[in-house]
Amino acid sequence: MPELDEWDSFYVIVGSSAGALIGLQFVVMTLVAEWPPIRAPEAGASFATPTIVHFSATLLLSALVRVPWHFIPLAATLWGILGISGIAYSLVVARRMGKQTAYKADFEDWVFFCAMPIVGYLVLTGSAVAAPAHLREALFGVGASALLLLFTGIHNAWDSVAYLVYSNLKTAEAQQDKKPDEKQ
Repeated sequence: MPELDEWDSFYVIVGSSAGALIGLQFVVMTLVAEWPPIRAPEAGASFATPTIVHFSATLLLSALVRVPWHFIPLAATLWGILGISGIAYSLVVARRMGKQTAYKADFEDWVFFCAMPIVGYLVLTGSAVAAPAHLREALFGVGASALLLLFTGIHNAWDSVAYLVYSNLKTAEAQQDKKPDEKQ
Protein backbone atom coordinates (compact mmCIF):
# COMPACT_ATOMS: atom_id res chain seq x y z
CA MET A 1 0.00 0.00 0.00
CA PRO A 2 1.51 3.35 -0.97
CA GLU A 3 0.36 4.97 2.29
CA LEU A 4 2.63 2.64 4.27
CA ASP A 5 5.62 3.14 1.96
CA GLU A 6 5.93 6.74 3.11
CA TRP A 7 6.58 5.48 6.66
CA ASP A 8 9.44 3.15 5.71
CA SER A 9 12.34 5.13 7.19
CA PHE A 10 10.41 6.02 10.34
CA TYR A 11 9.74 2.40 11.28
CA VAL A 12 13.20 1.22 10.28
CA ILE A 13 14.65 3.75 12.72
CA VAL A 14 12.12 3.13 15.51
CA GLY A 15 12.22 -0.66 15.16
CA SER A 16 16.02 -0.76 15.05
CA SER A 17 16.20 1.47 18.10
CA ALA A 18 13.80 -0.74 20.03
CA GLY A 19 15.74 -3.88 19.08
CA ALA A 20 19.07 -2.36 20.07
CA LEU A 21 17.68 -1.11 23.37
CA ILE A 22 16.30 -4.56 24.19
CA GLY A 23 19.80 -5.99 23.77
CA LEU A 24 21.37 -3.20 25.78
CA GLN A 25 18.86 -3.73 28.60
CA PHE A 26 19.90 -7.40 28.79
CA VAL A 27 23.57 -6.41 29.02
CA VAL A 28 22.91 -3.86 31.76
CA MET A 29 20.72 -6.24 33.76
CA THR A 30 23.42 -8.91 33.54
CA LEU A 31 26.05 -6.50 34.85
CA VAL A 32 23.84 -5.18 37.65
CA ALA A 33 22.74 -8.70 38.63
CA GLU A 34 26.07 -9.26 40.38
CA TRP A 35 24.77 -7.12 43.25
CA PRO A 36 21.01 -7.61 43.36
CA PRO A 37 19.17 -5.55 45.96
CA ILE A 38 16.91 -7.30 48.45
CA ARG A 39 13.56 -8.41 46.94
CA ALA A 40 14.74 -7.56 43.39
CA PRO A 41 12.52 -10.25 41.76
CA GLU A 42 9.44 -8.71 43.36
CA ALA A 43 10.27 -5.27 41.95
CA GLY A 44 11.48 -6.68 38.62
CA ALA A 45 7.96 -7.71 37.60
CA SER A 46 6.85 -4.14 38.21
CA PHE A 47 9.79 -2.18 36.85
CA ALA A 48 12.22 -4.21 34.69
CA THR A 49 9.94 -6.54 32.73
CA PRO A 50 7.54 -3.81 31.53
CA THR A 51 10.45 -1.97 29.93
CA ILE A 52 11.30 -5.01 27.81
CA VAL A 53 7.62 -5.54 26.99
CA HIS A 54 7.23 -1.94 25.74
CA PHE A 55 10.45 -2.13 23.71
CA SER A 56 9.23 -5.45 22.26
CA ALA A 57 5.82 -3.97 21.46
CA THR A 58 7.54 -1.12 19.62
CA LEU A 59 9.67 -3.58 17.67
CA LEU A 60 6.63 -5.74 16.81
CA LEU A 61 4.60 -2.69 15.80
CA SER A 62 7.42 -1.49 13.55
CA ALA A 63 7.56 -4.91 11.90
CA LEU A 64 3.78 -5.04 11.46
CA VAL A 65 3.75 -1.69 9.71
CA ARG A 66 6.49 -2.80 7.30
CA VAL A 67 4.67 -5.96 6.17
CA PRO A 68 3.52 -5.45 2.55
CA TRP A 69 -0.20 -5.47 3.42
CA HIS A 70 -2.79 -5.60 0.63
CA PHE A 71 -5.72 -5.38 3.03
CA ILE A 72 -5.45 -2.70 5.73
CA PRO A 73 -8.19 -4.09 8.02
CA LEU A 74 -5.99 -7.12 8.73
CA ALA A 75 -3.07 -4.89 9.73
CA ALA A 76 -5.40 -2.71 11.80
CA THR A 77 -6.75 -5.79 13.57
CA LEU A 78 -3.23 -6.79 14.60
CA TRP A 79 -2.52 -3.24 15.79
CA GLY A 80 -5.74 -3.37 17.81
CA ILE A 81 -4.83 -6.72 19.37
CA LEU A 82 -1.42 -5.32 20.33
CA GLY A 83 -3.06 -2.21 21.77
CA ILE A 84 -5.63 -4.09 23.83
CA SER A 85 -2.99 -6.54 25.05
CA GLY A 86 -0.76 -3.63 26.05
CA ILE A 87 -3.56 -1.95 28.00
CA ALA A 88 -4.29 -5.19 29.86
CA TYR A 89 -0.60 -5.74 30.59
CA SER A 90 -0.18 -2.16 31.83
CA LEU A 91 -3.07 -2.64 34.24
CA VAL A 92 -1.38 -5.80 35.55
CA VAL A 93 1.82 -3.79 36.03
CA ALA A 94 -0.11 -1.14 37.95
CA ARG A 95 -1.50 -3.82 40.26
CA ARG A 96 1.99 -5.29 40.76
CA MET A 97 3.43 -1.87 41.51
CA GLY A 98 0.82 -1.30 44.17
CA LYS A 99 1.43 -4.68 45.82
CA GLN A 100 5.23 -4.88 45.78
CA THR A 101 7.10 -3.70 48.87
CA ALA A 102 10.69 -3.56 47.58
CA TYR A 103 10.36 0.06 46.47
CA LYS A 104 7.79 2.78 47.14
CA ALA A 105 6.70 4.07 43.74
CA ASP A 106 6.44 7.84 43.47
CA PHE A 107 4.27 9.95 41.14
CA GLU A 108 6.81 9.84 38.31
CA ASP A 109 6.92 6.04 38.50
CA TRP A 110 3.11 5.83 38.20
CA VAL A 111 3.18 8.19 35.21
CA PHE A 112 5.97 6.42 33.30
CA PHE A 113 5.34 2.79 34.24
CA CYS A 114 1.52 2.89 34.07
CA ALA A 115 -0.13 6.01 32.63
CA MET A 116 2.08 6.66 29.60
CA PRO A 117 2.07 3.06 28.37
CA ILE A 118 -1.72 2.94 28.74
CA VAL A 119 -2.00 6.15 26.71
CA GLY A 120 0.32 4.71 24.04
CA TYR A 121 -1.69 1.50 23.79
CA LEU A 122 -5.00 3.44 23.80
CA VAL A 123 -3.76 5.57 20.90
CA LEU A 124 -2.72 2.40 19.08
CA THR A 125 -6.12 0.80 19.68
CA GLY A 126 -7.93 3.94 18.54
CA SER A 127 -5.74 4.10 15.44
CA ALA A 128 -6.60 0.50 14.64
CA VAL A 129 -10.31 1.31 14.82
CA ALA A 130 -9.88 4.42 12.66
CA ALA A 131 -7.54 2.86 10.06
CA PRO A 132 -10.11 1.42 7.62
CA ALA A 133 -11.84 4.79 7.20
CA HIS A 134 -9.01 7.26 7.95
CA LEU A 135 -5.75 5.50 7.15
CA ARG A 136 -3.54 8.58 6.85
CA GLU A 137 -4.58 9.91 10.27
CA ALA A 138 -4.43 6.44 11.82
CA LEU A 139 -0.84 6.01 10.67
CA PHE A 140 0.12 9.15 12.57
CA GLY A 141 -1.53 7.64 15.64
CA VAL A 142 0.39 4.37 15.17
CA GLY A 143 3.62 6.36 14.82
CA ALA A 144 2.86 8.42 17.92
CA SER A 145 2.14 5.22 19.85
CA ALA A 146 5.43 3.66 18.74
CA LEU A 147 7.39 6.75 19.78
CA LEU A 148 5.59 7.08 23.10
CA LEU A 149 6.32 3.44 23.97
CA LEU A 150 9.95 3.79 22.84
CA PHE A 151 10.56 6.97 24.86
CA THR A 152 8.74 5.52 27.87
CA GLY A 153 10.96 2.45 27.67
CA ILE A 154 14.08 4.60 27.43
CA HIS A 155 13.03 6.61 30.48
CA ASN A 156 12.11 3.50 32.46
CA ALA A 157 15.31 1.67 31.57
CA TRP A 158 17.40 4.64 32.64
CA ASP A 159 15.37 5.12 35.82
CA SER A 160 15.64 1.44 36.81
CA VAL A 161 19.34 1.14 36.11
CA ALA A 162 20.12 4.43 37.88
CA TYR A 163 18.15 3.26 40.91
CA LEU A 164 19.98 -0.08 41.00
CA VAL A 165 23.40 1.53 40.59
CA TYR A 166 22.81 4.13 43.30
CA SER A 167 21.29 1.54 45.65
CA ASN A 168 24.31 -0.70 45.16
CA LEU A 169 26.68 2.22 45.75
CA LYS A 170 24.91 3.04 49.02
CA THR A 171 25.13 -0.61 50.09
CA ALA A 172 28.84 -0.74 49.20
CA GLU A 173 29.51 2.51 51.08
CA ALA A 174 27.66 1.21 54.14
CA GLN A 175 29.74 -1.96 54.05
CA GLN A 176 32.94 0.09 53.71
CA ASP A 177 31.95 2.19 56.73
CA LYS A 178 31.51 -0.98 58.83
CA LYS A 179 34.89 -2.50 57.90
CA PRO A 180 37.10 -0.13 59.96
CA ASP A 181 35.05 -0.91 63.08
CA GLU A 182 35.45 -4.64 62.52
CA LYS A 183 39.27 -4.37 62.40
CA GLN A 184 39.49 -2.80 65.85
